Amino acid sequence: MIDTHAHLDFPQYDQDREEVIKRAFDSGLEALINISVDLIACTKSIELARKHEKIYTSVGIHPHDAGKFDDNTHESLRKLAGEKKVVAIGESGLDFYRDYSPREAQIRAFEAQIDLAKELNLPLIVHIRNAHREGLDILEQKQDGRLQGVLHCFSGSLSDAKRGLALGFYLAFGGSLTFPKSRVQEIIKHVPRDRILSETDCPYITPVPHRGKRNEPSYVRYVVKKMVEILPPLSFKDVDEITTKNARGIFKI
Repeated sequence: MIDTHAHLDFPQYDQDREEVIKRAFDSGLEALINISVDLIACTKSIELARKHEKIYTSVGIHPHDAGKFDDNTHESLRKLAGEKKVVAIGESGLDFYRDYSPREAQIRAFEAQIDLAKELNLPLIVHIRNAHREGLDILEQKQDGRLQGVLHCFSGSLSDAKRGLALGFYLAFGGSLTFPKSRVQEIIKHVPRDRILSETDCPYITPVPHRGKRNEPSYVRYVVKKMVEILPPLSFKDVDEITTKNARGIFKI
């Protein structure tokens, strides 16, 4: 198993970060990717990856912080992306649900990070919430054969999923897949097996049976278990191997 989207640098883990990491790998996790949301997180994530052999990282600016994105930020990301264990750009995208940054700023930061991902030949981690039409429009306009990436914590419609797949993107599913009546339980049935990724987005979106508590990478097994229930006749071993192979392929780890 590989958790393709974690935030272990967040303060929710300040009291027991190393214990959480140990539990993750003791539970059978082969690797995890710690995803950055701003420049401070980039530095912390890189330090975490240097310390732990099986932890990798991304560098990027979340749409919540897009209002602070400027040329200096762009150049800082380019330099940080040169670090050995940086395997992706992001998470970047559009969040029209919270709107913590002006939408125009979100679009500018998103487009800049798309261009950076193409320039550096790195996959893009995409965050889209309440903005699938706008976000996918931008990705389609920017796709020139060089853009690759992941629609993280996929929450769109079947039509949105098909658009993302047509772009060559992977779809990542996390704790929301385990929620009763979650619509992504139906959508994942239409996703080719070689485009499915597992993730936690910890410390958020904790899967059943721990919903309501702090999430952690070891809980990715509950996401895999739910995939098994939804995608028969695949076994746990099958889904584990499929999602691990897909993660190693897109992130080159």
